[in-house]
Amino acid sequence: MLRTHTCGELKKENANQEVTLCGWVASRRDHGKLIFIDVRDRYGLTQVVFVPSVSKDAHDVAQKLGPEFVVKITGKVNVRPPKMVNAELSTGEIELTAEKLEILNPSQVPVFEIDDKVEVAEESRLTYRYLDLRRAKMLQSIKVRHQLCSLIHQLLNSEGFLCVETPILTKSTPEGARDFLVPSRLNPGKFFALPQSPQLFKQLLMVSGIDRYYQIVKCFRDEDLRADRQPEFTQLDMEMSFVTEEDIFSLTEKLFKEIFKQVKGIDIPIPFPRMTHAEAMSKYKSDKPDIRQNPDEYAFLWVVDFPMFKFNKEEKRWESEHHPFTSVRDEDMHFLEKGEYEKARARSYDLVLNGSELGSGSIRIHKKDMQKKIFDIIGFSEEEAQKRFGFLLKAFEYGAPPHAGVAYGIDRLVSILLGLDSIRDTIAFPKTQKGSCLLTDAPSVVDAKQLKELSIMTLNKEQQLR
Repeated sequence: MLRTHTCGELKKENANQEVTLCGWVASRRDHGKLIFIDVRDRYGLTQVVFVPSVSKDAHDVAQKLGPEFVVKITGKVNVRPPKMVNAELSTGEIELTAEKLEILNPSQVPVFEIDDKVEVAEESRLTYRYLDLRRAKMLQSIKVRHQLCSLIHQLLNSEGFLCVETPILTKSTPEGARDFLVPSRLNPGKFFALPQSPQLFKQLLMVSGIDRYYQIVKCFRDEDLRADRQPEFTQLDMEMSFVTEEDIFSLTEKLFKEIFKQVKGIDIPIPFPRMTHAEAMSKYKSDKPDIRQNPDEYAFLWVVDFPMFKFNKEEKRWESEHHPFTSVRDEDMHFLEKGEYEKARARSYDLVLNGSELGSGSIRIHKKDMQKKIFDIIGFSEEEAQKRFGFLLKAFEYGAPPHAGVAYGIDRLVSILLGLDSIRDTIAFPKTQKGSCLLTDAPSVVDAKQLKELSIMTLNKEQQLR
């Protein structure tokens, strides 16, 4: 490697060692004959001093350094006098006296300072995201996200789960937000869709006998955006066979207790309290109530017994409150027989934290006849149900076990852990509220040749207005 140590590694125990650091020039201070720089990488910051009597060549090169130059520095580690120790830095007990300096790459003057104390417009931050990610606050967000995902893998692996990847190119089954469509060159006029969730595939995995599945997975929804929404987002997706709600609750509580202990150093109490949807709406006028007593505590809540259906007044039909693969409570089954759909309660559940929905799940339907009945209630004809979900109905004929699942938003959880206002600050390369990427200028126009290969013709402005 080009370096022997990172910029956050050296201590007084390294005194008198010759080391080599690589990183970015965070600052430069010229004190006459002495030149000081702070060199930075993702591990920390080290102060380097250039002294002409030690190395005139290195001192001469140091005079050319500018902010964010990429450098390689070799020198000797010296312990600072007690009065000169910088307690705010992990390397504050030492400094490096440079003997060699190589500029690996110069830099233009950055469009904004790489400093958390400097306010920067989000448009600039997203356009120059590679600079923004050098800032300590953004780097911390990426680190916490990594830590969170590592904890999830460790705990679920220890609980006997298998991590299974599901397809990104799949079938369009629009029943919620709009799908992102992908044209198929080999099948002109036909389209794949990017998955809004792995819902159907994880249920098929249960039919396959993989009784404990999880995945930290990308999902895609073409919907209007807000601070807590992105066209592509990440969720922890889980599904289990031969379980009840209690199994989902206890596993989730164990997982979140460990996350908050490791990431925040907080011992959250479990089990989480529970509240019916009816009680939440009556008492808080919200299905995701904030039950905190200041605001500094973390108050988890299970909201249960959601309505099975809601009535769409515009289309004059019933819709699933959660999704059409959710089971009805056994004691409410008779309401389906009577056509009193507004009274039926679903076996669904939401996990709420401080008034934000972290995730939701349900006990799934696993019998073909019941699934067809739900499709019928929400207005799917036999032909339409077969066209959209025939492969799932067919799978249910081959020994589908009782199963349940849940999914939690990774982006939203990281934002809550770090107290951030927007999930964009938890994502390395996010989209704007208009769904565009300022860094790469996507989405963009493609050339006519590509469209012809895909058998696609675009409308001009006049045709679009029609």
